Amino acid sequence: MLPTIENYDELYRAFEWQIPKKFNIGVAVSDAWAAREPERICLQHFNPDGDHRTLTYGAFSRQSSAFARGLERQGIKPGDRVAILLPQGFEAAIAHAAIYKLGAIALPLALLFGVEALEYRLHDAGAAAIVTNAFGHERVAAIRGRLPGLRLVVLSGAEPRPGTLDFTELASGGADGFVAADTTPDDAALMIYTSGTTGPPKGALHGHRVLLGHLPGFQFHHHFLPQPDDRMWTPADWAWAGGLLNALLPSLLLGVPVVSSPAQKFDPHTAFRILEEMDVRNAFIPPTALRLMKAIDRPRERYRLNLRTIGSAGEALGRETFEWAKAALGLEVSEFYGQTECNIVISSAADLGVVKPGSMGKAAPGHRVAIIDGDGQELPAGTIGQVAIRRPDPVMFLGYWKNERATDAKFIGDWMTTGDQGVMDGEGYFTFFGRDDDVITSSGYRIGPGEIEDCLAGHPDVQLAAAVGKPDALRTEIVKAYVVLRPGVAGDEETAQSIRDWVKTRLSMHEYPREIAFVDSMPLTTSGKVIRRFLREQAAAEPPHAPI
Repeated sequence: MLPTIENYDELYRAFEWQIPKKFNIGVAVSDAWAAREPERICLQHFNPDGDHRTLTYGAFSRQSSAFARGLERQGIKPGDRVAILLPQGFEAAIAHAAIYKLGAIALPLALLFGVEALEYRLHDAGAAAIVTNAFGHERVAAIRGRLPGLRLVVLSGAEPRPGTLDFTELASGGADGFVAADTTPDDAALMIYTSGTTGPPKGALHGHRVLLGHLPGFQFHHHFLPQPDDRMWTPADWAWAGGLLNALLPSLLLGVPVVSSPAQKFDPHTAFRILEEMDVRNAFIPPTALRLMKAIDRPRERYRLNLRTIGSAGEALGRETFEWAKAALGLEVSEFYGQTECNIVISSAADLGVVKPGSMGKAAPGHRVAIIDGDGQELPAGTIGQVAIRRPDPVMFLGYWKNERATDAKFIGDWMTTGDQGVMDGEGYFTFFGRDDDVITSSGYRIGPGEIEDCLAGHPDVQLAAAVGKPDALRTEIVKAYVVLRPGVAGDEETAQSIRDWVKTRLSMHEYPREIAFVDSMPLTTSGKVIRRFLREQAAAEPPHAPI
């Protein structure tokens, strides 16, 4: 917890980590509050029809313990990986808390994922169980025969299918005899897959301490949350580290009600309805969503807004969006920075005056952040280098799942590298400068081109393909694919649409190439690797993307 000190320098110096010897995320976000205030509201669900639902900490505690006991009876044990393929809602939160209480490892997955992306992650993680809805079950059913380790499928919000168990029955059953796992902060609790520039996605494994590690940065940009009447909402998927760790779990830990909303394509009118009808005081809104909200003219005249703080991360916010929010919403957005492996380590704090348009902010209390060179030496202010975080740090990942080599490569000495280039000025503000790798940042998602290229290569008409990010005013970047077709195949719009649909249905709706260029050959190194830098430069010089 942050001490309430309004001066950044004093606050940074005064903060000290106090990590207990025993800590369990599930117990902390449900049972601890239920013992003190069982009728306190922890979750509220926005229904477009107006029938908004609420859940108390008492019910949250009982249902998550019952669900944990149900999983236990089905043979799920500490250390097992349990996937959660659900939209925002009570069921997703209950599943998370139950898995942590059991001592198992939560594996959040996005409903956007296609069958290939799901199969890879479930197989690589060795998932023993999955909790999903009817939409997710259709995709899981198509690959279940190729996942021999997947012993249990729990279905929520739909009639049970053969080979599945009912979520409601498990969550409403008894918890007699269940005792939450006596976990330490370093015991594994959560694994989120993140894509790099080469190779398959990697599972970033976190201990129970990850939630405690988020608290100082979270409270910093939300101005000492919790305050009276605080209420949190984010449009970000809870399967993403941003939605889960920048909003849901820390809010529940601090006793702040969290608003959930149905899965849908982001709509600015609905976003403002949620802010108004649910009396949202605090929000985590990624930059792309804020840019889309600019389409609503004079929002404070059309909606009764009661916002106290807004945090934003996932990509650069930009000065223009910052200034729009200040004028249209009546408050300054606190931009912050982190990665799935080590999150909220740099942050602005608008209410403390720690804000500079275009900057990500300063090192958050409790974290040592610097700009380093390739040898791990700290660089002076004004010098461009790689953003890095010094270990040990409670928010830092335990390592990549079954990939010790990739884990070791993430560090230079005691500095965890980010692969992001940045610069720190003389006042300690960090500014994102660019990437030293090929990760594509689109609508807040970090997308590895390797997974897209592998999928493209499976298309019957594709001979060779490369994916790069093309600058885009709305999404920061769009995915652009350069494709060499097989002989005799016409490079027309019909073929391009076929390729887009191929990626949409196999990977994810946010990973498909919005632009496709058919080329005769690829720029290659002598070892046969595509020189993506040439393609990125070419894409950047092209006319802006015209939405399809």
